Amino acid sequence: MVNHEDSNNNDEKESGIPKKEKSTITVYQFNDEIGDFEELIIDPDVKLPDLLDEDFILLFVDPQQYRVWLWHGLNTTTRMKFIAAKMAAQIRDKHGIAFKITAVDQDMETHGFKVMLGLEEKIDYSKAQTGPAFKDTDEDLELLKEIKEEKILLILEKTGLPEGYKRKMIIVKNKLYGYKEFEKSHLNSVIKEPQLFSLKEEVEDGAYLAENLIPRIIISYNNVILTELLEKANGQEKETENEENEFDDSIKKD
Repeated sequence: MVNHEDSNNNDEKESGIPKKEKSTITVYQFNDEIGDFEELIIDPDVKLPDLLDEDFILLFVDPQQYRVWLWHGLNTTTRMKFIAAKMAAQIRDKHGIAFKITAVDQDMETHGFKVMLGLEEKIDYSKAQTGPAFKDTDEDLELLKEIKEEKILLILEKTGLPEGYKRKMIIVKNKLYGYKEFEKSHLNSVIKEPQLFSLKEEVEDGAYLAENLIPRIIISYNNVILTELLEKANGQEKETENEENEFDDSIKKD
């Protein structure tokens, strides 16, 4: 009996063509003690959904779809998510700089993430779509819920900043936030941890000019995700007892 696999391997060795490896999902778990990800050795009998735990941050690398999924359990902290987001880019670069990183929270998993886990079937987009893209249903209205502050910070981290600018304010739907970065010590190093906070005083109705601030709009799939107001950085942070007042003075009524 001829072993076709051995025959193919011999042909590839003789021709010098390397054997193509199968595309498999690589999984990493964030270790809060070392502030980095560790690759998991997964038993073949363990299914990917079984790895999800509310205390974990996991990174799934899908080479077939050129996608990296950063999954956050419900009990993980903002600090863990912030550090994990920074380290996720380094893991991504090991597999391919073209891979796209997408963050998902527990109980808010997207269809694409569920397809990667094997929980749902991939949508056949070759079929024509009929009817409106959005309907006034409970399922669609769920998509319009307010974005959590943690997710806003992750979006800001991923978009980065133009050189020479710093963030002053963030507008998400009908909410206005101040933005500030605080330096904190972690594992013998200093990291900047961003925070959002509501403005101290209510803003009166009317038209306003953002004095000395430049608006930048973050758009995804023709939807405005958020608007940030940027200020040119002068190299020195202005330290005051009331940072909120500094933001309140940035917008003036027209």
